[in-house]
Amino acid sequence: MFESKSPFLTVPRWLAVPGLVHGFGDGRWSEEDFAAFAAAKGMTPVVMRQVHGDAVVRLDGPPAAKPEGDALMTDVPGLLLVIRTADCLPVLLLDAERRAVAAVHCGWRGTAKRILEKAVRAMGEAYGSKPADLTAALGPCIGAACYEVGAEVREAYLEAGFPEAVFAIRGHVPEVHVPLLRPKYILDLRGANAWLLERLGFGRARIVPAGPACAHCEPRLLSYRRNPADPRRMVNFIGLGPFAF
Repeated sequence: MFESKSPFLTVPRWLAVPGLVHGFGDGRWSEEDFAAFAAAKGMTPVVMRQVHGDAVVRLDGPPAAKPEGDALMTDVPGLLLVIRTADCLPVLLLDAERRAVAAVHCGWRGTAKRILEKAVRAMGEAYGSKPADLTAALGPCIGAACYEVGAEVREAYLEAGFPEAVFAIRGHVPEVHVPLLRPKYILDLRGANAWLLERLGFGRARIVPAGPACAHCEPRLLSYRRNPADPRRMVNFIGLGPFAF
């Protein structure tokens, strides 16, 4: 079990970046707590209607309505980009040189659609960000040992160009030692997204795992697979303070 007095985890190396506000929340933080936190920072939270797709939304100011998509990016101080998770992988992107940030919701569907790759490319087009200048923080998500998926998920990933290495097979029932008629697989969601980043040119030092390896195994984190009746979600966020840089 991890220990933290704060209701959110941070990336140690990012704490020295002037004006940067970021974190990966755990199950102790309510929506009201987060709203109070953002207000105290003088920032406007931007929450998407997440749809498990691959849309990347660029923000040049506070939106008039809730954006629909699974990634937000901005270079505007005062906006706090938010994604909500309970097993899916939250990824925060920082280009400290160009003062640009992004928050990406990487569920299995979005990952299969390469949403993280699309967010990195979108930052390049919008802000001139390059993989050599970006750092990606990969937050808590369901771990490979706990994330069982069907053959159709594996097929979708292989068709999208992912390697077999992001899967392991669970094709037998140990108690009876017979093959399953429909084999199950376990998906390494964090590993799949790290693979994408490496292909884009991120050095391993710029891919930073944050927090426990598995939200399903860590009681203080929220997991839909562990408790589907729990409506709460972990709040993950990144933004440039109103007086950043």
